[in-house]
Amino acid sequence: MNLLALPAFTDNYIWMLHDGHRALVVDPGDAQPVLHALQQHGLQLEAILVTHHHADHVGGVTVLREATGASVYGPARERIPEPLRRLSQGDRVTALGLEFAVIDVPGHTAGHIAYYCADYEGAPLLFCGDTLFSGGCGRLFEGTPAQMLASLSALAALPGATRVCCTHEYTLGNLKFARAVEPDNTALAQYQAQCVALRAADQPTLPSSIALELQINPFLRTRQATVQDAARAFDATTSDEASVLGALRTWKNQF
Repeated sequence: MNLLALPAFTDNYIWMLHDGHRALVVDPGDAQPVLHALQQHGLQLEAILVTHHHADHVGGVTVLREATGASVYGPARERIPEPLRRLSQGDRVTALGLEFAVIDVPGHTAGHIAYYCADYEGAPLLFCGDTLFSGGCGRLFEGTPAQMLASLSALAALPGATRVCCTHEYTLGNLKFARAVEPDNTALAQYQAQCVALRAADQPTLPSSIALELQINPFLRTRQATVQDAARAFDATTSDEASVLGALRTWKNQF
């Protein structure tokens, strides 16, 4: 099985899994990178997994469905091009012989979902859309800080070895902000240097892992005193964990 990050637009990744014959893709905002990869590798597209309704995640769905006959799966409570199988917490999808559990992760959008495979070649795999980024999280367009906190907490509880496949190459910007929150975090400084080198070589910084994100991502570290103190320095009204996350998100928006 092969895991590919297909670049799209300026900073999107369309994730593709294939076994040399069949493929699935996640959040194809643009059909062309997918069609090119299918032709290049001689693949038949079997499934399209969608995490949320934003155009840069669904823009290529209709073209790909009509060109390949692939089955489409997406969130139950969002506007996704029909026809598709609508999914919510506890549902499961099987494609390429892999089983994906659906996790509700509202916050970025109201009905955002993630796909979790407990065993992909010996380790778990997570397609999290725009909920969790390496070093950051999605903007709160439709949800609340409390919802995003609950969603990120659900993802943080996954096994540490889980590979985190985010859909944007936002890592360097996120880590610059994370260093402002925790300037003395040595794991963060080391990871930032690694990611700078990867991007200089035109390589993706992804996938990350849950274990790594727990060390360096301030949005997963809202219980840490260093993160809470930084959030309160930005917004003196910050009190509980949800308000810490809200303060961090507002700070990041202005950063």
